[in-house]
Order: sequence, then C-alpha cells, then structure tokens
Amino acid sequence: MQTIVRLSGAFLGIILGFGLGLLILDRTGDLIAPANRPAFLVACVVAALLFGYLAIPYVTLYPTRWAVSKLSEAGAAEFVLGVAGILIGLLMGALIGIPLSQLEGPLGAVLPIAVSLVLAAIMAGAFMYKREAILKALSGLTPGGRRGVPTRVVVDTSAVIDGRIVDIGKTGFILGSLVAPRFVLEELQRIADSPDALRRNRGRRGLEMLAALQKDSVTPVEISEETYPELDEVDAKLVALARDTGAAILTNDYNLNRVAELQGIRVLNINELANAVKAVVHPGEEMSVRIIQEGKEPGQGVGYLDDGTMIVVEGGSRFLEHDIPITVTRVLQTVAGRMIFAQHRDGT
Repeated sequence: MQTIVRLSGAFLGIILGFGLGLLILDRTGDLIAPANRPAFLVACVVAALLFGYLAIPYVTLYPTRWAVSKLSEAGAAEFVLGVAGILIGLLMGALIGIPLSQLEGPLGAVLPIAVSLVLAAIMAGAFMYKREAILKALSGLTPGGRRGVPTRVVVDTSAVIDGRIVDIGKTGFILGSLVAPRFVLEELQRIADSPDALRRNRGRRGLEMLAALQKDSVTPVEISEETYPELDEVDAKLVALARDTGAAILTNDYNLNRVAELQGIRVLNINELANAVKAVVHPGEEMSVRIIQEGKEPGQGVGYLDDGTMIVVEGGSRFLEHDIPITVTRVLQTVAGRMIFAQHRDGT
C-alpha cells in the first residue's frame, strides 16, 4: 500500500512539477535563457517527483492510518466525530478548490482534489486528537448541561479490583460507555507486579475483571489515552478527566467520592448502589434467619439475609446453626452498610 501511495505521489509530482515549471517559465519571460529552459523544466519535474514520492505518505497515508486506528478503537460518539471531521475537511477543500480550479493546465484539475483529501485527513486527525474537549463542549450544550445523564463513566482502580463492576456491566444499568483510562491500567499493572503477594493478587484480579468487563459487559468499554502528566496521583487524574469530558466516576473509594463531589462531578458509588438495592426492612417486621455465629455482646447471635445484610439477634447465641423466627426491633444505617437488630419471636 505504501509503495502504491509513493508511486502515486511521484506521478502527481511529475504533473505538478511540469505544470509549475511551465507556469514559471511563462511568467519569468526572458529572465531564463531559452537554452536553459529545458534543464530548468527537468529540474522542476525531478524536484516535484522526489517531493511527491517522499512527502505524500506523511500528508495522506500516515494521517489516514492514524485516524482509522483511532476510529476503530473509538466509541459511537467518537466515530461520529471522526466522520464529521472528514466531512468538514471535504467541505473546506471544496470551498478552497473553487478558486484553485480556475488555474490553467494540470494544476487546475489536480490541486482541488489533492487539497480536499489532505484537509479531510487533517480534520479527521484533529477531531480525534481533540475528541475529549469536543465531547465536553457538546455535553455542555445538552439540556441541563452536566446535570443530565453522563454519556461516559470513568472507571476507578478500586472499582475494577472490587469486581462487582462486571455484574453491573452485564445488567445494562450503566448508560453511555465505560471509560478505562490508560493511567488506571498502568496502576493495575504496577500493583500486579508488586513484590507483596496481597497487592499482586489484587492487581491481577483487577486486570482479569477488566478483561471480563470488555468481553461480557452490555455497556461499551473504551480506553482513554489521556495521561495528564502534570498530575502525580491517579485520583487527581480521574477527577481531571471526568471534569474535562463531562463524565461521571464509578468508584467505591470514599475519599475520591467526596473530592469529586466537591468539584461538581457526578459519582456512582458501588457501595451506595449495593446498599440501595438491599431489601427494605422495618421495625416490627417478622422473618426467619439462621444464626451462624455469636455476636460481640454476650448472648447475641448473628445471621445474614440473602443480600448479605447482618442481623444481630438478642439472645440468639443459644440457637447456633438453627433457623429461628425473629422480630425486627430497629434498623441502623452505618458507613459500612445496614445493620438489623432483632429478637427471638417468642421473646425468650
């Protein structure tokens, strides 16, 4: 492919060089002696041939390859941006081509087409390079601005390692697309290479979860190449990326949650989601629970609902490994989650 492009550039250079040489000879009059005109014309053709052969890939093939590779990795919104860039480049080329088409000779026929193709490649590359800023500007034009539903959700390292994000992704509850920043992947790799066995296992689990998310998630998953080298901490980079793109942050990190909210960024906290979907239990409600261990206080027994909610039963320690009827006495919401206190239904 590259050879064909270079040969096409050389052929185009011959035509342009010949036409340009004739135009210069016509305009210069007697400044160039008649005996030297053939040599001058040959020099123009050779120079344009070499320029076309060497330079044409850098203005056509390489930008096009880069744009195509970016479009293949992009989500739906970025693909539309790339196509829009190509169309705008062609439109600009058509406008510029109108006066260029008035030139005499081969230049008038070739230059408008060449300019249109070059501008299309340049505009597609520019739109893809600045896609984050463009998407941010477009999100600000939607009704309600950033307060509307984010079209992109940036994934935090803690959320990937947690693993529940895979199940959430399968449900399709997350609207838009999930964005895994490159610096999050690099942090997962550093954790996976840690000499500490616990950290190493957490990092490997995170990489496995991300692979599962890309494979099984109903929600599209994309990789962001934004790096923010001026920032050192991953949390700061996450906040900057979310702020620049109008995206939300998916995390279970309490500190990141608070920092992002203070800066007006929407946060989707997995722990809060888990607590929100747990069964609602009210004082006075009756149910059955299996006592599996003793509580912290003397006589207490501990059981769990199907969703993992802890139930502390007064006087339940004597019913270890038994299902007993209970009555809920109070429900306590803590930072760690919801706790239910109850007593044996017969009151003994």
